[in-house]
Amino acid sequence: MDDIFVARLMSSGTISISPDTLVEEAADILLEKEIGSLVVVDSHNQLKGILTSTDFVRIVAKSQPKANMTVERYMTDQVVTVDAQDSIRDAADKMITYGIQHLPVVDDEEGVIGMLSTTDLTAYLSDVEQSSVA
Repeated sequence: MDDIFVARLMSSGTISISPDTLVEEAADILLEKEIGSLVVVDSHNQLKGILTSTDFVRIVAKSQPKANMTVERYMTDQVVTVDAQDSIRDAADKMITYGIQHLPVVDDEEGVIGMLSTTDLTAYLSDVEQSSVA
């Protein structure tokens, strides 16, 4: 598993929003696209934060968001990330260590280039297991 890199498993075409996106709009995107997270980027595609479905549970439970609230207030801004050339073992270790399910994949020049989720890792492991049984 050490020789499999994040780039192989990550989802590209990550959906991103800006920090001034309204919370209601972000929620609509998560539901419409059936995804669990949105990366928050600036105008240069540089990572500013991440907003997950778990964050929405916290939002509703604690603050009952008012209309016209932006995601910047609720996003996680100390984001754990990976590089496309990191091993999936290192990525999985980060997920376990930090108790997270989504890792934005970033590049120093391009900014956010993808997302790696526990679902991606599970699908890979399932394929490997099926291949070894066959």
